[in-house]
Amino acid sequence: MPSFNEIAEIVGLLFDGLGVVVIVLGTLLAAGRLVILNRRAGDGYRQFRQDIGRGILLGLEFLVAADIIRTVAVTPTLEGVLVLGLIVLIRTVLSTALQVELEGRWPWQRASEGAVRPQETP
Repeated sequence: MPSFNEIAEIVGLLFDGLGVVVIVLGTLLAAGRLVILNRRAGDGYRQFRQDIGRGILLGLEFLVAADIIRTVAVTPTLEGVLVLGLIVLIRTVLSTALQVELEGRWPWQRASEGAVRPQETP
C-alpha cells in the first residue's frame, strides 16, 4: 500500500500535468476561435489575448495547487516552504497582472456600472 507521501506526490504531479494541459488547450481553443470566427484584425487580436489569458490564469491555479500539495504534504521543510512562498508570490503577481489586463480593473475593485468591460462574444 502506498504511503501518504507517495500519494501526495502523485496528486501533485497530476495537478502539474493538468495545469499544463489547461494552458495548452486554452491556447489551442483561443487560436481555433480566432481562425473560425475570422474577426477583424484589431478586435480579433484583443479577444485572442483575452482567451489565452483566461487559459493561463486557470492553468496557473492548478500549478499553484500542485506546488502546495508537493511542498507542504510531501517535504515540509523550512527551505521547501520558503521556495513555495516564492513560487506562489511570483505566480500570484502573474495572475493578478493577467486579471488586470483581462478585466481592466484590480481584482478587489467592483465593476462599476459605467466601466468599460471587454466585450463578451456569444
